[in-house]
Amino acid sequence: MLRVYGSLESGNCYKVRLLLRQLGREYEWIEIDILKGESRTPAFLAMNPNGRVPLLEYAPGKHLAESNAILNYLADGTPLLPADPETRARILQWMFFEQYSHEPFIATSRFYLHFLKQPDKYRQALEEKSGPGYGALDVMENHLRRSDYLVAGRYSIADIALYAYTHVAHEGGFDLGRYQAIPAWLDRVKRQPGTIGITEI
Repeated sequence: MLRVYGSLESGNCYKVRLLLRQLGREYEWIEIDILKGESRTPAFLAMNPNGRVPLLEYAPGKHLAESNAILNYLADGTPLLPADPETRARILQWMFFEQYSHEPFIATSRFYLHFLKQPDKYRQALEEKSGPGYGALDVMENHLRRSDYLVAGRYSIADIALYAYTHVAHEGGFDLGRYQAIPAWLDRVKRQPGTIGITEI
């Protein structure tokens, strides 16, 4: 059986749980308390030297890290990752966008506010991340005005990757009320069969 090491509150870990649920795959969940340093223990570092979650054990002693790499591995051969090279490349394009232009600002702001609950300590960092975070949301808004989903007008792991932190962006201080296409897209993703909440197993 698949085994997933992760933190329930993490959007990156949520991506993996959401995909597994929508694919109807069974798995064992192992909660890792990142604030207590459980991802930095010698035992965990032996599985993932980068010391981060999520981490997928897909066979005994075989591990795969990085949330979007895990999504690609699990979705291969399913409708959520079509075989057409151009479509797959466009899915990857959005997933790279998520990790480079979206997650560093929206997810990190959420971490400061929702996990650490120290807005005053991180006020300057939050202010610096606000502009780029809204910039990423603006890119999504403009694209989703023309398409129901991110790639080829159909639901894919690109949507899962960006749904994870976008639907809780308000927990990082981002106001989604200024957008129209993004909330409509969030609702479409939420209505996909098998969608679960971010802390739901």
